[in-house]
Amino acid sequence: MSDSLTSIRVNSAILTRFSGKNIRLTCRPITFNGSSATVAASDGGQVTVTLLPDTHMAPDTYYEVIGSVVNSTTVRMYHYVPMGPNLDMKLVDDTIQLMHDPRFYTEMFWSED
Repeated sequence: MSDSLTSIRVNSAILTRFSGKNIRLTCRPITFNGSSATVAASDGGQVTVTLLPDTHMAPDTYYEVIGSVVNSTTVRMYHYVPMGPNLDMKLVDDTIQLMHDPRFYTEMFWSED
């Protein structure tokens, strides 16, 4: 499967495992600083997202950011999807943790090339 066409949902705690890979980060914006935003991920950790030009994100809305992991605290945005103002972030994070649980997770689609 082509790595450029796949992405996996992550929280802030496991970003470092996917350096250079495409991911999906469910989050809520906290602050904006020019071409970047600090967001709260589903596990409560803070991540810096490098925004696309003309990105319009509201601080009272949840988003799924699709992008590439630059390092353990930074994601370069490719696209984003508004998820609305009401999202159970604990449920989102519980789901992400289960997805990455060794009992269920396989690196078959995420292997190092």
